[in-house]
Amino acid sequence: MSGGMTLAVASGKGGTGKTTVAVGMALALGGQARLLDCDVEAPNCQLFLKAEIAFRETLGVPVPRVDKAKCTACGQCADICQFNAIAVVKAGAMVFAELCHGCGGCARVCPTGAVSETPREIGVLETGRAGGVEFVQGRLRVGEALAPPLIRAVKRHARPNRVNIVDCPPGTSCSMVAAVKGADFALLVTEPSPFGLHDLTLAVDTVRQIGVPIGVVINRADIGDGRVRDYCAAERIEILMEIREDRRIAGAYSRGENIVAAASDMAEGLRAVAARARALAARGKETT
Repeated sequence: MSGGMTLAVASGKGGTGKTTVAVGMALALGGQARLLDCDVEAPNCQLFLKAEIAFRETLGVPVPRVDKAKCTACGQCADICQFNAIAVVKAGAMVFAELCHGCGGCARVCPTGAVSETPREIGVLETGRAGGVEFVQGRLRVGEALAPPLIRAVKRHARPNRVNIVDCPPGTSCSMVAAVKGADFALLVTEPSPFGLHDLTLAVDTVRQIGVPIGVVINRADIGDGRVRDYCAAERIEILMEIREDRRIAGAYSRGENIVAAASDMAEGLRAVAARARALAARGKETT
């Protein structure tokens, strides 16, 4: 497999095996892969990858700071803020830093130069390597709600000559959207259960709105029923892999081991998934 691509591994809900697939694929591809853990509220790829952290940096977003002596309470800063991070009262502008998304609009529109910016820490970014795989993860500060800026910082470490595997946050929130946006292909991991089907439909709708081609992996494929397969057929979504219930994999997961170490025969299948995802992504570009 040659050339670079960005493959987002996502799921409509937690617990479907998304991280298991992401880590397994990265190890199956070896030096061709770079694993980006964008599940910044609960990053756990490192646990299964056993990566050694070589570099760590603190990340923040710029938030406004108001010079009361210059502020005329004109209200322009509050008017431009879409997140209600600034309120203007008689005494001047008040800042709610936790709501600020760091766009910088308030500082740009202030006519008196009363608004400047100061960094507010939101988390850390860590890089390392394991088994020939380059690894990057974001770790959101406890109590912090603003995940997308940290997710975007992790994604900036993607490399054009690597298969960049993005382990996305579960669900369909703005964090998942930030992780999937800009990917060449989205691999949705699900399970054949009513909850799995329901959340898969939500994930498909979300990713389609972003405009990223989709494929599905069904984990624990021999449980439940055939409704996930029927849905994929009706929606013309290709099922790239079905992983059957396997005691080896379940035992490895409980010990914090990866799928490839537990079942070496999985490596070839995961490499095939990556190759097929590349082909489908290329086909999607040809038709747009």
